[in-house]
Formats: sequence, C-alpha cells, structure tokens
Amino acid sequence: MTSITQTPPLDLLRRDVAAWNSLRTQGDSECIDLVDADLAGASLTGADLSGADLTGADLSGADLADATLAGANLTSAELVGADLTRADLTGVIAHDANFTGAYLTRARMRGADLTAAYLTSTFMGHADLAGADLSDAYMTGAYLGDADLSGAILIRAFLGKAHLTGANIVTAALDGADLTGAIMPDGTSDD
Repeated sequence: MTSITQTPPLDLLRRDVAAWNSLRTQGDSECIDLVDADLAGASLTGADLSGADLTGADLSGADLADATLAGANLTSAELVGADLTRADLTGVIAHDANFTGAYLTRARMRGADLTAAYLTSTFMGHADLAGADLSDAYMTGAYLGDADLSGAILIRAFLGKAHLTGANIVTAALDGADLTGAIMPDGTSDD
C-alpha cells in the first residue's frame, strides 16, 4: 500500500480524505509537512490533520467540520470563513492565525495557543476554550455564547462587541482585556 510519504500529501488530502485518514491510522502518523499549503475552499470534512505543520497554509473557506487538528501548527495560517464546526483543535499552536468569520461552533480548543490570533466576527458558540491562551487576540464581534473559557488567558484581548452570553469566564484571566460594548455572560452590556 502506498504510504503518505510516497504520495505527495497535499494531492492525497485534496483527492481522498478517507484514504488519507486510513493511511494515518495505519502508522503514517509522523508530522505531515503542509507548510504554506493552498487548501482554500477544500472539502476536508473529518480529515485527520493531527500534528500537521500547517504554518502559513491557506485554509480560507475550507470545510473542516469534524476534522482533527489536535497538536497541529497553524501559525500564520489563513482560515477566513472556514467551517471548523465540532473540530478538535486541542493544543494547536495558532499564533497570528486568521480565523475571521470562521465557524468554530462546538469546537474543542482546550489548551490551544491562539496568541495574537484574529477571531473577529468568529462564531464560537458552545466552544471549549478551557485553558486556551488568547493573549492579544482580536475577537471584536466574536460570538462566544455558552463557550467554556474557564482558565483561559485573555490578557490584552480585544473583545469589543463580543457576545459572551452564558459563557464561563469565571476563572479566565482578563487583565487589560478590552470589553467595550461586549455582551457579558449575564446578558448585560459592558458599555
């Protein structure tokens, strides 16, 4: 059987997500190099991208619903308008990644490093961001209804006009965070 290292990974991933996942479960689980990959608009539903190096990759508009990206490196990646509904982003490194307008509803992002990430107008309802580092993240207008931000680090994060209704922020570090116009967990506005 052809291994991932014998077939260009980008070609296999674009062509057949099921074959890609099958090869990954058969032992080809080493770090996959997808640095600067162009996967804009790709249909990657359920893809196993755990541990992949997607530094600088373009995943704008990609369908990554139910995908596994646990431990992946998304530093400076473009995910504008991507669908990451129910995706597993546990422990991802996504410094300066651009998630503007992305759908992260019910996504698992525990312990993710989203330092200085762009999450403007991102939908993160019911997302699990417990322990995530969102220091200096741009989250203006983000929807975080019922999200779990317990233990999250939101130091100097920009949360202006964000919707936090029902979100768990009790143990979140909010030092220096900008909450101007945000709707707080209890439904009040922080004007």
